[in-house]
Amino acid sequence: MEKIKTYDNLLAKIKNEEKFLLYIKSEGCSVCEADFPKVKEITDKNNYTSYYIQANEMAEAVGQLNLYTVPVVILFYNGKEIHRQARIIDFSELDYRIKQTL
Repeated sequence: MEKIKTYDNLLAKIKNEEKFLLYIKSEGCSVCEADFPKVKEITDKNNYTSYYIQANEMAEAVGQLNLYTVPVVILFYNGKEIHRQARIIDFSELDYRIKQTL
């Protein structure tokens, strides 16, 4: 899972990539660290493009994407957000939603 470092880079991914998963985590968040490998496993299993951002390093993304808590998983498809889970991630639901876009 590749780290996105700037908000402009994130906007470019949303505009130019057909589909991808964005995982948002924050420093010091134990749930974020526990969920990260599970989300990565699901994206790897489905050969799905995935990126992550550190919420504490990208304030503009936090505001623009309405990120009120972490962790957050967002699926983008054709430039639009099609699915979001925050705080408590249902991994089977996430897997199902990813498969819908394949």
